[in-house]
Amino acid sequence: MQTPTWSRHHPAPPVRVVHLGLGAFARGHLLWFTEQANASVPPGERWGVAGFTGRSPRVAEALASQRCLYTLVTRGPDGDTAEQVESLVEAHDGTRGARWRALLSRPEVGVLTLTVTEAGYRRDTSGALDVQDPAVAADTRLLRRLVAGRGGPGTSATTAPGKVLDGLRARRAAAAGPIAVVSLDNLPHNGAVLRRVVLDLADAVDPGLAAWVREHVSFVSSMVDRITPATTDQDRRTARTLTGRVDRSPVVTEPFREWVLQGDFPAGRPAWEHAGARFVPDVAPYERRKLWLLNAGHSLLAYGGLRRGHATVAQAFADAELRPALEALWDEARAVLGLPDDEVDAALAALRARFGNARIEHRLDQVALDGAQKIPVRVLAVARARRDAGLPVGTAGAQVVADWLRHLLLTAHTGADPADGYLVGRLLGTAPRDVVAQTVASLAPDLADDDALVAAVTASVDTGVLDAVR
Repeated sequence: MQTPTWSRHHPAPPVRVVHLGLGAFARGHLLWFTEQANASVPPGERWGVAGFTGRSPRVAEALASQRCLYTLVTRGPDGDTAEQVESLVEAHDGTRGARWRALLSRPEVGVLTLTVTEAGYRRDTSGALDVQDPAVAADTRLLRRLVAGRGGPGTSATTAPGKVLDGLRARRAAAAGPIAVVSLDNLPHNGAVLRRVVLDLADAVDPGLAAWVREHVSFVSSMVDRITPATTDQDRRTARTLTGRVDRSPVVTEPFREWVLQGDFPAGRPAWEHAGARFVPDVAPYERRKLWLLNAGHSLLAYGGLRRGHATVAQAFADAELRPALEALWDEARAVLGLPDDEVDAALAALRARFGNARIEHRLDQVALDGAQKIPVRVLAVARARRDAGLPVGTAGAQVVADWLRHLLLTAHTGADPADGYLVGRLLGTAPRDVVAQTVASLAPDLADDDALVAAVTASVDTGVLDAVR
């Protein structure tokens, strides 16, 4: 039997969106929403996406070999369904700076989107661009040369703020008009976060460019939600069984999806609302709900589950010890969410069903990465809100911080989580009694004097783990 070849059901739409970070989440979320939006409008109103990888070029190479088509497998509790996604029309290695700049110089490109990790913003502890970061410093020098007309076409920035500013620099030079930049990640106020680091870089590179960005670029904040585990060989076999086609880059995701956006689109956008996206004046309540319920729950299950020998979210969720701790964590967050009880009840009911879907193999070691970036917004933010409300320290939240610290210190020697390595370096040689205080001060300086929080976390940490920093 001959294997079917890759072919489009519809002509490829023109590139009108450029995306950075062509991983599984982008293909399960952004590109799916764009696919559904395109299906709801006439052909002339469709938006194609050009995607650039953030790290390895392998994903771009695999997708390019398939005409930028791939299979999205939606994995529900009762079975799998497969669909071909066609909204991606170009896939490139992120080092292709000339193509990046050329696309963003086109007036018809109206949206630049990003899916990067929290660490990808390259911020210091104050939230500003970390100008001491060697990669940031290198991008600053490169962009100054490009502004002065001395950079070659093959040069490329390496950081996310650098790439964004490089594209905006090229757009300004081409007089291509305004554009919206949309962040899709788990950081609260991610549009404002990205705006700050991009403008910090622009101010250091060229004041004229910085002024243009302030006037012509809209930075849109968004809350995104769809569990999309890393693709496995079994997932590739499943995609072939469902479609009859060999797919080097399928994506498996859950049925649930959510997207809430706040901000302006001065050059237009896809009709994402036709796929269920919501456009609101204030995304903050939706961000808190997701961060403090779903994402904090994931962190509890990841660090507590790995400690107890589990491999997936579903396994940890079924653990008789962890499940009550998870419910307690949710109760601590509920008290300060400021949302109606019925909305929180509905959100928690959906989360219990999602976490219990054992057919989605969401690996705990994947969730556990970049904890130093995640714990502040998922767990310590709740601790801060409880303190401000005059409520006692949440013991479930304190236990998550303790479990994360244990994970960090016991895995530091493996180099498995390089993004958190800087914190381990700060803690080495610290007296065991001071480790938690130093950690809290590093992650949330405004909570450094919260003796009750530090005491609660300390009481939850194994003393043998604290001895490991000596």
